[in-house]
Amino acid sequence: MNKAILIGNLGADPELKQTPGGASVCNMRLATNEVWKDKQGNKQERVSWHSITVWGPQGENCAKFLTKGRRVAVIGRIEYRTWDKADGTKGYATDIVADSVEFLGGANDAKPAPAGDDGEI
Repeated sequence: MNKAILIGNLGADPELKQTPGGASVCNMRLATNEVWKDKQGNKQERVSWHSITVWGPQGENCAKFLTKGRRVAVIGRIEYRTWDKADGTKGYATDIVADSVEFLGGANDAKPAPAGDDGEI
């Protein structure tokens, strides 16, 4: 089974594009947080960034209604991609291809992404 379930905040506004065949695809950057205490009892936090791909009408709705900072739940599958870069090296990416995206909170409940980070890895 290949299933990913993530809850986090968008690090940037979603980007909607059209494939040459006319299909809609929305790309989003999602920040998830992990919080724990270290051996000394100090609070530690780690932010992980995820590339989310949403196809079709659901992607169009994401682009229309979501903005940076909005909290969402994503259920989908993990997809690995490779490509040849112009310099001859291999490029690697890991994406979550969404089966469903649930908008959490109200439109005015957006929380900003972690300070100083625009969602780029």
